[in-house]
Amino acid sequence: MTTTAVRSSHTSRRRGLIACAAVLTTLLTVPAPSPAPARAAHGADDPTNVILLIGDGMGDSEITLARNYTVGATGRLAMDRLPVTGASLTSSVDEHGRPDYVTDSAAGATAWATGRKTVNGRVSKTPDTDRPLPTLLELAQRQGHATGSVTTASVTDATPAALTAHVTDRSCKGPADMAECPTDTLARGGAGSIAEQSVARRPDVLLGGGAGVFGQTIAQGPHQGRTVLQQARASGYQVVRDRAELAAARPGKPVLGLFADESVPVEWSGRPAAVGGTAPQRCARNAARPAGTPDLAESTRAALRLLTAGRGVADGGPAGTGAKKGKGFFLQVEGASIDDKDHDADPCGQIGETAAFDRAVAAALEFAAGHPRTLVIVTADHGHASQIIPTDARPPGLSATLVTDEGSPMHVGYATNATDDVQEHTGVQVRVAAQGPQAHRVQGVHDNTALFGTVRAALGLRRE
Repeated sequence: MTTTAVRSSHTSRRRGLIACAAVLTTLLTVPAPSPAPARAAHGADDPTNVILLIGDGMGDSEITLARNYTVGATGRLAMDRLPVTGASLTSSVDEHGRPDYVTDSAAGATAWATGRKTVNGRVSKTPDTDRPLPTLLELAQRQGHATGSVTTASVTDATPAALTAHVTDRSCKGPADMAECPTDTLARGGAGSIAEQSVARRPDVLLGGGAGVFGQTIAQGPHQGRTVLQQARASGYQVVRDRAELAAARPGKPVLGLFADESVPVEWSGRPAAVGGTAPQRCARNAARPAGTPDLAESTRAALRLLTAGRGVADGGPAGTGAKKGKGFFLQVEGASIDDKDHDADPCGQIGETAAFDRAVAAALEFAAGHPRTLVIVTADHGHASQIIPTDARPPGLSATLVTDEGSPMHVGYATNATDDVQEHTGVQVRVAAQGPQAHRVQGVHDNTALFGTVRAALGLRRE
């Protein structure tokens, strides 16, 4: 390089440094812009909400079946979009605290509802002394949060019951069903059946099936001679029976939705699995499902509307149960019949319910997008029987072949029990996924009881 070129290069460098210094001087002397005004609707001081979505029996295989059938092997469900994932261990215990490696829904729900493991069949009571354990819903109520429970099962079924009731056996749904729970009867000083306790607990929103149980007559106590439904009405509940009545429900009184006598009819139907398999089939809409029945996503949106609409009221309570202005809410949403149809080895029914549950997840995520201080958790209580197997496999149990939306055959096998009996749960770990405040707590492998701590931390609940 010539002397002239070197001199020119140094000169250019000096000019560049002078220019940079000028820019820095400007940046340091120009006043910083005023901070953007805080959004009126949502900010750091907004209350935290928790939406816990439970796919009953929704193990990884059930999720994969629904994904393959509806959005394809390379597609993604709404539940796949949650950014933080981990695994939940699902064992229950016996009366002596020893592991029972395959849980049922009662013990599974008790684990996250109370932070304690219990024996299969028991609802939010200790495994040894059979004493009531405080639940997340009870703690949230006592500390001023709005509360709700949505399910496609009866509202007295094991998973919703774990939040609102304490009974020795999950079969004690109504006052006529107390054979397995003698010490829980009102005559023995107990709190009564699941239905009676749930009504007395007064969550702001309680939606699902179970009208048949609520038609039972109460045999003891202050409501003796009334049906449980009459008890609910006398206690101030708005009772809704279909989509139109649910849409018309307003905050100010608790809402009890009873959309079927037992479980809410499933979304899809098809031929169940059989020994030797079935001919390839496509799933169909369930023609027996009444037209006015809200789906799980509709019920979830309605619950979110009711839980948030009353926050501006002077006493803060959308349903007069102690909810305070400035407090958030706790809502549990259960896709119950994934489990039921897995028991029946009915792949179309099972996949349809998983797809319906995923739409409820989408509704929760849509709400969270407008309310960023919302923790959304998606998980399951246990794994189940269905497996995706090679199309040329000849399993000894039940199997069926579906043709997915991608046009490919998918062979589904069930072999966790005899072919003439219901298929059974499995003891595998299940996915737990989350987004929002405290979502990091689900990372890694944890016991199902850890969900209690995650929800409690997000809502700032004190354990009593």
